[in-house]
Amino acid sequence: MHGSPEQYDVVVLGGGAAGLMCALTAGQRGRRVLVLERANKVGKKILMSGGGRCNFTNRLVTADNFISQNPHFCKSALSRYTQWDFIAMVERHGIEYEERKHTQLFCLHSARDILDMLLRECEAAGVAIRTHCDAAAVTAGHATGEATPRRYTVDCLQSGTGRPVECSSVVVATGALSIPTLGGSGQGYQIASQFGLPLTPLRAGLVPFMFSDATRDMCERLAGVSLPVELSCKGHVFVENMLFTHRGISGPATLQISSYWQPGEPVCVNLLPGTDATALLMDSKSGQARQRLGSLLNKHLPRALVTELQALWWPDKADVPLGEFPDRQVTTIGQRLNAWQLKPSATEGYRTAEVTLGGVDTGHISSKTMEARGHPGLFFVGEVMDVTGHLGGFNFQWAWSSGYAAGMYA
Repeated sequence: MHGSPEQYDVVVLGGGAAGLMCALTAGQRGRRVLVLERANKVGKKILMSGGGRCNFTNRLVTADNFISQNPHFCKSALSRYTQWDFIAMVERHGIEYEERKHTQLFCLHSARDILDMLLRECEAAGVAIRTHCDAAAVTAGHATGEATPRRYTVDCLQSGTGRPVECSSVVVATGALSIPTLGGSGQGYQIASQFGLPLTPLRAGLVPFMFSDATRDMCERLAGVSLPVELSCKGHVFVENMLFTHRGISGPATLQISSYWQPGEPVCVNLLPGTDATALLMDSKSGQARQRLGSLLNKHLPRALVTELQALWWPDKADVPLGEFPDRQVTTIGQRLNAWQLKPSATEGYRTAEVTLGGVDTGHISSKTMEARGHPGLFFVGEVMDVTGHLGGFNFQWAWSSGYAAGMYA
């Protein structure tokens, strides 16, 4: 490190959603804040989210929308900075937005509207932001008798040149392992471990499934086909679209259920949610006995999918009228339509995962302030912690709420 140390009240590691929210909140309290972002620009994940429209929150937010080993941890922050608080800021900046299904809120024009809003708020609060700037090390100093003790030193590395920054608070907002091309990294976990804070197991979440062998071949033939399904695993159920891909399945229902799936487990696909498929087939057998089963299902499911199911479940009766099917076979096919068991070989992993499940153990973090217990001035916010939201704007809301909570105390 070269030169005498710079001094700030708060250094925020990471210029994503949670980091920027924390920075502007602390800045509004009169704190001198520096944001260090290792990428070439801040807010990359904000810009790509929601297909470029940023699903910035949801009108209905509860603790049930989050996954954590401590399901109660998120409640305090979510109640003190709510979706309505963030919506009020969006409206104050004149950003147009729209509500889509499942009460999700998206920018009407561009995700850049949200990023620009955060940057304007940071600028007004006097927040300094540096990109291409990595925190090479974070070390704890000794508390002094100053009104603002310099508890930590951050070795700031920029363009090959290092300079120490002293501060009273460090906020770890480094994100997680998901989508490394957008700056995801394990740096926050390394800092947590350095200070003796345990991690809960990490794995990719909100991520597509992959299959092997014949199922993969079938998915490849169906690539691009999408349909509404009810997808379930271990008692968790999501009704949304499922998309076949060249490697397996994706789409909102798949991403949601992936956060509850463990390797080796099956997922259950109800291809006709809200319909008793056995009753449908039996009624058709008695009322339209000359109709072929494939023709009947073509009215309810994509034709290409019906062709694949026929090859799997009734290949020898493709041209046989439904009335000639034994009742037992009709019942079996109906049951499979409502509960098709698929066994993924793996997920696509962090490369395409929208979030990382697990993280810094919340048992060692204050739910009110996001400060690490036993380490005054060390805060963790956003995805680096063991709090993961469902698809639908919930991870952004956690970023806003946890960032605000830390910003009020950092």
